[in-house]
Amino acid sequence: MRKIAYSGIFALAMIGGAHALDNPALGEWRVEDGVATIKIVDCNGRLWGVVASEKTPGGLDRMNPDASKRSRPTLGIPVLINMKKSADERDKWEGSIYNAKDGKTYDASIQVRSPTALVVEGCVLSILCGGQTWTRVPDTASPTGTKGTTAVTGSSPSAPKPHPQVSGTAPKPAAGQKAGAAPVSEVCLLPDIAGAPH
Repeated sequence: MRKIAYSGIFALAMIGGAHALDNPALGEWRVEDGVATIKIVDCNGRLWGVVASEKTPGGLDRMNPDASKRSRPTLGIPVLINMKKSADERDKWEGSIYNAKDGKTYDASIQVRSPTALVVEGCVLSILCGGQTWTRVPDTASPTGTKGTTAVTGSSPSAPKPHPQVSGTAPKPAAGQKAGAAPVSEVCLLPDIAGAPH
């Protein structure tokens, strides 16, 4: 009897682990030039990525086309927007990307190429396209150091500084969330994301 109980517990653990590995894009990624990290989460089946840390803190979203948002910090803003799973390719998601440097939003896709490489591509009118490869931020809490679900803790002087809203302890369950359900990421509760159509 005890052997059957242990087998059941092991099977549940394996199912839970497999579910966590369903989407290798989730976690924290360092942009190609190293000036920031982006935390990617799943919000109701869509991927969103927010600025989780910056190498030089204090940036503002000065180029935003919405004048009311030009004084908001770039730390914590959504940059990967409402990305849905591509039907054509494995581990590829399509949606939009916001570029705070020019205040424009582009059609974009992300695709995991390896456990530590995420290719990000953006296009204007499907003609002018560019891209870069982001590198997974090692998860210091993981023995393998590859899951990337926690923010950089500032262990080195050049490491980006984490955003308090985007890293740290898990939030309390959202209003209306069923008991025992997986917790909603604090990122999904940000106004720009919670109010977006999914």
